[in-house]
Amino acid sequence: MVQEWQFAQFQNIPLVLNILKVLATGFLAFFLAFLITPIWTHILYKYKIGIKIKEKDVNGDQLTFVSKLHAAKAGTPTMGGLIVWMTVLILVYLSHYLFPLIAVWTDTNFIARLDFLKRSQVWLPLFVLVTSGILGLFDDYLSVRGKGSNKGGGMRFAFRFWWLFIISGAGAWWFYQKLGWDSIHIPAMGDFSIGWWYIPLFIGVILFSAISSNETDGLDGLNAGVLLAAFSSFALIAFAQNSMDLAAFCTALAGALLAFLWFNIYPARFFMGDTGAISLGTTLGVVAMLTNSVIVLFIIVFIYVLESGSAAIQLFSKRFFKRKVFLAAPLHHHFEAKGWPEPKIVMRAWIFTAITSLIGVMIGILGMGA
Repeated sequence: MVQEWQFAQFQNIPLVLNILKVLATGFLAFFLAFLITPIWTHILYKYKIGIKIKEKDVNGDQLTFVSKLHAAKAGTPTMGGLIVWMTVLILVYLSHYLFPLIAVWTDTNFIARLDFLKRSQVWLPLFVLVTSGILGLFDDYLSVRGKGSNKGGGMRFAFRFWWLFIISGAGAWWFYQKLGWDSIHIPAMGDFSIGWWYIPLFIGVILFSAISSNETDGLDGLNAGVLLAAFSSFALIAFAQNSMDLAAFCTALAGALLAFLWFNIYPARFFMGDTGAISLGTTLGVVAMLTNSVIVLFIIVFIYVLESGSAAIQLFSKRFFKRKVFLAAPLHHHFEAKGWPEPKIVMRAWIFTAITSLIGVMIGILGMGA
């Protein structure tokens, strides 16, 4: 009996090491982000890289509620999202190039196991994270300096849309042509081949997650909390699929987001900006496609469906019926206009996302076998 127990314990060692790898990666990302934050915050305040409150929407109509409610936030530094994706980028390369050397010097094999830069799991989401992060950083800079094609500064929505379309199109081509992916998984029902329709599906998912993330990033800590729950959920799903490097990548993002959120909760010391909202939203979509969890994505971030849906309904109603459905859009601004305090809206959104994330993880994991 003792020998059988020892053998069972030995069999569990790889699982324990994988759990430690994923958790350690998240902790290291949290610690590294905390080190980076004071440096980046000093730069933002020194060079006065602060937001300007928008006075008009994408149609050029005057914003009434939002501009008045957020007037006090003018000048608050933006581009804080760089902390998240830069932390993950640094950690990826440290784990791949430095940690193996430390393992040799210290004769500690576990440190070498922290390397999670695996081509089949991490290369594409890392590439999307950094490229879309740079795109968002450029847009943030134009907005702050009052430059660009958009009135008041920044890129026009159409310009950002086509950049995201190109990025998502390249990812769709890679998945379909290089990796041979052409099916969608429906939990409890199985995989269904959709052929070349996989390409527009991929593009649509990425555009949804990127644009919705950007729209939801309107209150202190709101989008960071949603993304924290989302990446934590996909870390669990990736772990259940035995994709340990992707799970570690997701926990690295979650750890960095947790450190970011420490400074972003109300009243925010800085804002995420497009460099965070667009890059993290785009990456979330890619992770969902990598885990073949498109249906689960819409459950986990159902708040994105509500936010984007409210914005779309508002635009449609104003254009064709010349009237508003909501006092302001997206949805979180509607609640602001109704008199809800900002922290109440954010915390209720976190609670809502915690519930949808739990449901999504359960469906995602329990529905894998079918």
